[in-house]
Amino acid sequence: MIFVFGSNLAGVHGAGAAKHALVFERAVWGQGIGLQGNSYGIPTKDRQIMTLPLEAVSLHVHQFIAFADMSPLLDFKVTQIGCGLAGFTKEQIAPLFETAPKNCFFDRAWAAFLPNAYFWN
Repeated sequence: MIFVFGSNLAGVHGAGAAKHALVFERAVWGQGIGLQGNSYGIPTKDRQIMTLPLEAVSLHVHQFIAFADMSPLLDFKVTQIGCGLAGFTKEQIAPLFETAPKNCFFDRAWAAFLPNAYFWN
């Protein structure tokens, strides 16, 4: 299962789910976007580690959804990206994933916003 985490455009995986991805899921230091090892980074922060606008995060989420859709043999464990260090709420972020394919599994904390989704916990 591919671990999907919130990242920054600099690829500095120093805290939170990004650090977990670096230590346990083979994320690549310096790569902030996309598939890396057993993980996939979705940027929620810029190169200066400042939170991106929600519109920019939405674009990165849609790029991930397209990748997941084109990768039916992979399963994705999507963490609550953007809801920790980036400071977004689950009400802001979870609905961005409503068109995610069935090979995406979400944190149950997002269940109210993704009623047709599958969950990993």
